[in-house]
Amino acid sequence: MASLDEKKKVVAELEEKLKSSKAAIFTDYRGIKVGEATALRRLCRDAGVEFKVVKNTLTQIAAENIGYPEISDYLVGPTAVAFDNEDPVAPAKTLVDYAKKNRLLEIKGGFVEGQILGVSEIKTLASLPGRDVLVSMALRGLNGPLTGLCGVLQGPIRKLAYALVAIQEQKSAS
Repeated sequence: MASLDEKKKVVAELEEKLKSSKAAIFTDYRGIKVGEATALRRLCRDAGVEFKVVKNTLTQIAAENIGYPEISDYLVGPTAVAFDNEDPVAPAKTLVDYAKKNRLLEIKGGFVEGQILGVSEIKTLASLPGRDVLVSMALRGLNGPLTGLCGVLQGPIRKLAYALVAIQEQKSAS
């Protein structure tokens, strides 16, 4: 059994991870074999997500200390948490994709940027495109009207240039 000091250290570490994470998704990994768990950890690592098995009571204490007492609803049975400090969609996408292949992984819930989410909301979040795709879509949306405006503003100048060329051709022909 861990000493009180070790438990306090774990609680402090969990508090820091929960505070600094843009997303934390809680899962039940019961029944997953060691090889499958290793594959899941590798998938998470490749996506920049930290996947960690946690003790429910210590996680509950950490969550209450930072103002997330609602998380206790997800801390039943064996629990593992996927944390991400940069992309709030990455843990949801990684875990939902893995859960489609391995039905033993059960997503319990979690939070994204301070909002507590249920399973259906996490699955909806996972269906969103990645951060890079969303940024490029936003930039494309901003670029379209500007390109159109440039085309409209070039119209009168283009017409003036055509008129001047026509006048020059007319004068050179006469």
